[in-house]
Amino acid sequence: MQGQIQVKDKKINYQIKNSSRAKKIRLAVYLDGSVVATKPRGVSIFFVERFIKQKVNWILNKINAFDDLNITLPKATKEDYLANKSRAVELVNTKISELNRIYNFQVNKVNVRNQRTRWGSCSSKYNLSFNYRVIYLSDRLVKYIVVHELCHLKELNHSKSFWKLVEKAVPDYISIRKELKDTK
Repeated sequence: MQGQIQVKDKKINYQIKNSSRAKKIRLAVYLDGSVVATKPRGVSIFFVERFIKQKVNWILNKINAFDDLNITLPKATKEDYLANKSRAVELVNTKISELNRIYNFQVNKVNVRNQRTRWGSCSSKYNLSFNYRVIYLSDRLVKYIVVHELCHLKELNHSKSFWKLVEKAVPDYISIRKELKDTK
């Protein structure tokens, strides 16, 4: 279901999706500015729309953060993904080679995908996955994303030990992390 709310001079379009796995309402603002609320089955549309209205300031802050970053991100289409995947693979592999000199971690597989909600991930089998849209980010953000996932090869969590590893290559990781969070 699709809807729209008016906030001052801005119209916010949103989409509501059902999920059999959801335990609570989840609200996401994507890089392209789209807003999606995912709800558990049995939760009424009225309740979800009320939830969205309560979170309108949070939504606006996320949307404004994208504008402030001046990142031009095209819509994540299959065509854009296919046209840019090889470029993203090259960028990610170059960064991994460059940054893993600091850590010397064993990397199993590296994948580049068309992910909607993540910049990167590390599996328990030590496979690294990256969002192809990293090609649209600044070098500093790409460096942080690659370092973050590399460090998960040693620490599959976000413990103090993990953040110490990140800090070795990215001393200003706290400010970069905040900047990157504002782009989700």
